[in-house]
Amino acid sequence: MSDIHHPGRRSVLAAGVASAASLGASWLLSGCTGAASTPVLPAVAAKGAPDRGGTLRIARPPASDAETLDPASALSAYEYLGALYNRLVRVDADGELAPDLAESWEPDSTARTWTFRLRKGVTFHHGRPFTAADAAYTLRHILDKATASPQAAVLAPLVDPERLRTPDAHTLVVPLKSPNAEFPSLLTHYNCYVVPDGSAKSIGRTGIGTGPFKLESFAPAGPGRVTAYRDHWAGAPVLDAIAFYSVADMSARSNALLAGQVDLLSQTNLDFATARVVAASDRATIARVKNAQWYVLPMLTTEKPFTDVRVRQAMKLAYDPEHVVKVALQGAGTAGWDNPVPPSDPVHIPAHPKHDPEQARHLLKKAGQEGLAVDLHTSSYDPLFTPMALAYQDSARRAGIRIRVKTASADSYYTQIWMKKPLMATYWFTGRPVDQLFTQIFRSGSSYNETAWSDKDFDALLDRARAETDDARRRELYGEAQTTVIEKGGAMTPMFADRLVGISRAVRGYAEHGFEFDYLGIGLKGA
Repeated sequence: MSDIHHPGRRSVLAAGVASAASLGASWLLSGCTGAASTPVLPAVAAKGAPDRGGTLRIARPPASDAETLDPASALSAYEYLGALYNRLVRVDADGELAPDLAESWEPDSTARTWTFRLRKGVTFHHGRPFTAADAAYTLRHILDKATASPQAAVLAPLVDPERLRTPDAHTLVVPLKSPNAEFPSLLTHYNCYVVPDGSAKSIGRTGIGTGPFKLESFAPAGPGRVTAYRDHWAGAPVLDAIAFYSVADMSARSNALLAGQVDLLSQTNLDFATARVVAASDRATIARVKNAQWYVLPMLTTEKPFTDVRVRQAMKLAYDPEHVVKVALQGAGTAGWDNPVPPSDPVHIPAHPKHDPEQARHLLKKAGQEGLAVDLHTSSYDPLFTPMALAYQDSARRAGIRIRVKTASADSYYTQIWMKKPLMATYWFTGRPVDQLFTQIFRSGSSYNETAWSDKDFDALLDRARAETDDARRRELYGEAQTTVIEKGGAMTPMFADRLVGISRAVRGYAEHGFEFDYLGIGLKGA
């Protein structure tokens, strides 16, 4: 799973860790048998209001035994964060910025200084009031080199921690090193959950935040439990508690759902065969999250033959994204056309180069790469990697490109394959703001630039876009950035996939957007 890179993706974080199922041997059922396949998956989960109370049981993939509740960490226990913490700014269901712990924010005339007005009457789980000192401390903690936060690469070029100001208990002033009209959007990332002032040494164990649940227990890569925080500023959550279980094998997680042992499979995108079995069962069903995952075939631009932009362009023109969606997703998604900005994003540009195998052949001939043959690395880490790779292989054959699909171990995929092999499969969660997306994954020198692409003109274009205070002009500049990535960059984006989430038929209020579901409103019927 790609996300930040990979706290959300659990790549680097989780590679090689295999944890025993913490619910016991009853997890290891004999297989998904006895249920007939259904031809169509449900578009939405069951609607209706949940009952108050009850415990939601979540099965999640195992993480590193070094995982932590510190949201700023690259090893953060992702599924706990939205339950325990709040951000200053969040993204709503429509993809727009919305207040969280900050009630409002405004820039100066040049977008170089931002002032955040903070919510009053908010308390942390240990009873201390939330103030501007906590907000400032959270940013300093992210930027502290000792924290090694993935979000530091995004914020450090902008924020000098020594210049943060707190003129009163409910005002945070953030002077920036350079203008950025998109700055509040950068605080919506899950590394930016607010923690108490001075908590760096303890937060990874205590999980003390302002969120709708407070920590009862937590074991890295193991089980844990959170309980309702009745004094939450937005009201008490519907549920009494959430129990987390760490289960290594996807089939074991799915079987537990079918057996009624858990209610939700977190961080698991079900393959279509399993999804159909789940949807046909009496106990469980599927929630589809539209275009929730962005799938990529990164070409490492520092390795031949992908050092040549003509080869990269040929690789993109050679295949038909709509064919990949049809074969790999069975229609449950949208063609990407090599644009990493999701179709739902307001700045997305619909224009794209047409599938043109003959032009691809022409470019390869000019580059001296006629009859190109390359390895494409994949694994069972995600159920769509190999179908995507095989669909690309089939489509690109029309341009005379021979793709050899190589399957690597899931356990070591994100330590030995990702960003090391010239061509491989990966994915990210959608939902990150456009400035963060481009800065983190495409800007020169970023540690998450998985193609190692470096283009000074593109970097300068990003600088102009973020400094532009006119919304329409800024949108145009981000459109130019998309065109540059499509035409010159090393990332092929065949598709945006709907995430197929396994949930109990008793679950109500499952509404996922950005990187998480609504912890405050989710509940159970008949709890």
